[in-house]
Amino acid sequence: MGPTNNNGRKKLVSDINVTPLVDVMLVLLIIFMITAPMMTQGLNVDLPETTSKALRQEDKPLVVTIDEAGEISINNIPQVRALMVQELKKSFDANKEQPIFLRADKKVPYGHVVTVMADIKSVGFDKIGMITKPPEKQ
Repeated sequence: MGPTNNNGRKKLVSDINVTPLVDVMLVLLIIFMITAPMMTQGLNVDLPETTSKALRQEDKPLVVTIDEAGEISINNIPQVRALMVQELKKSFDANKEQPIFLRADKKVPYGHVVTVMADIKSVGFDKIGMITKPPEKQ
């Protein structure tokens, strides 16, 4: 029942059994393959295209998003317009120099985007950046 030496006594096996290691690694691989697609979050926004260079940022900016349905969110957290103004006031009071960006779907009416920009300006933010995507090369 096992390896023996010339004397008939059992000898020690110095090989490592890797079967349990392979089993555990396969289970982990399957878990990661199933959960990885669930980890992507965000809002689908069809951004307008422009030709400009990206800006470098030192502070993490606030991103106000207006999706195709006209719903507003701050850093991917859905907000009602009145609640958005209150949240922006809190952020402005905490850090007056914090950058703020507006990301609006290109199908959102211009008047709605301007209204949200006016709300942001009324809080005290003077410089509002617009998030766009570069034009697709043909």
